[in-house]
Amino acid sequence: MKPEITPNNTEKKLADEDFIVSKTDASGRITYANRIFMEIAGYPEHELLGVQHNVIRHPDMPRGVFRFMWNTLKSGEEFFGFAKNLCADGGFYWVFANITPDYDKDGNLQGYYSVRRNPPRSALDVITPVYNQMLAIEKQSAVKDAPDKSLSYLFDVVQQTGAKTYNSLVLQLYKSEVTK
Repeated sequence: MKPEITPNNTEKKLADEDFIVSKTDASGRITYANRIFMEIAGYPEHELLGVQHNVIRHPDMPRGVFRFMWNTLKSGEEFFGFAKNLCADGGFYWVFANITPDYDKDGNLQGYYSVRRNPPRSALDVITPVYNQMLAIEKQSAVKDAPDKSLSYLFDVVQQTGAKTYNSLVLQLYKSEVTK
């Protein structure tokens, strides 16, 4: 069960050389968390292993982003995106995430592998207002329709930028700052 945590405005920032790494089983339960993940999220290993990865989901993250993430992963593709995560003490941290399906030698899905790094502030300046609008759409929608309605808005934004997909948009935002 996800603990009740009251979010606060304390931001923790990853260093540019930090990489958060985690693995989950096929249903999203954490099977591995590296030390940086435990340190920044504020959880000891025994409180992460076997727990749904959404234990760190911040309420400022639109459900539509996660709907898209799961749809992407279930289709066998990798997902790239920006996420605001919740720390055990109520603080938060932003990441640029790359999540890939993990298959055994016979091609059977055994889980997911995620590497997350420090996102460029310029990318967050672009994506934060989009996420805020998605949240507003979700709050105005019926619970079961909310993720799809906010996801529709996200796809409209992607199309308006000229990017082909959300993945390509976030990669462009990430790489434009990294290559400066």
